[in-house]
Amino acid sequence: FWTTRGFAVADVNYGGSTNKGRAYRERLYPWFGVVDVQDCCAAALYLAETGKVDRQRLTIMGESAGGFCTLAALTFRPEVFAAGASICGVSDLELLAQETHKFESQYMTRLIGPYPEARDRIVARSPINSVDKLVRPTAFFQGADDKIVPPNQATALAEALKEKGVMVAHVEIPGEGHGFRKAENIVLALEGQLYFFSKVLGFAPAGDIQSIEIFNEK
Repeated sequence: FWTTRGFAVADVNYGGSTNKGRAYRERLYPWFGVVDVQDCCAAALYLAETGKVDRQRLTIMGESAGGFCTLAALTFRPEVFAAGASICGVSDLELLAQETHKFESQYMTRLIGPYPEARDRIVARSPINSVDKLVRPTAFFQGADDKIVPPNQATALAEALKEKGVMVAHVEIPGEGHGFRKAENIVLALEGQLYFFSKVLGFAPAGDIQSIEIFNEK
């Protein structure tokens, strides 16, 4: 979808990912929101420095933990990316520790530290607590029935950005949970991202794609 529309795509195998052994996976512990963000930024900047991509038109997108990485990169490394899109991403790690379903309720213990003992770190790495630093255009795509990352995660940050005057889109999709299953909703999320990036970066997207509502459009 992306490469046929003029985008270069880097699928970053950041610290915490598989395929490079246990030590590489465990680089993320307890540095969730730090190691992954640094690796994604380093990959994007390397591609720009080597002339493979346009330094001024870097975008970032991710789903779930990747959505959190997207929001954290836009918040804590705003000099790197021009815009981003979060799909079912986490904006408030403390809220996630309190509200997510039982199966994933202890993920935070390894990723950052036990709650509430590591509350200071958890709060500090949550984009919702650093809205003043988030100035890049951001799009949110969220399943209305998500039990893993509840919809209020996207709503709270999107509303804060809207009030702040940052360019933002917030698409909540009824009947979908954590990630999208129906073909029409997968299409909506992809075309919605392309539409959003076209408005941020100033190009006309190819084909007849769905538009989404954008607030504070420049």
